[in-house]
Amino acid sequence: MFSYGSYPPGPVRLDEREPEALDTARFGAHPVSADDVVFGDEDGVLFVAAEHAEEVLATAHRIRETEREQARRIVAGETLRRQTAFDDSARRAADPEYTFRRHLRRIGGAIEE
Repeated sequence: MFSYGSYPPGPVRLDEREPEALDTARFGAHPVSADDVVFGDEDGVLFVAAEHAEEVLATAHRIRETEREQARRIVAGETLRRQTAFDDSARRAADPEYTFRRHLRRIGGAIEE
């Protein structure tokens, strides 16, 4: 994963065109070509090797379904704190290796891989 972060002004310089410029583009140190797939939204873009696109889409679908279920339960009155059993995650005091992310994975509330 590579991110320039938010940069509203856009490019501020014009570099020499690289010899492979018509075959690939560079995003930081990473070349992007026709063998890649680009996903984008208002938060940014993600370049993925085409061979991994189905896996990325399946993961995105699982995240979407988890988030929708969490939202449905919030509308029904169940707080996200309760859904994530946040108070149970206090186990970290006894086990510094027990992160909140690990806790969410244990209870099935993780939205990221």
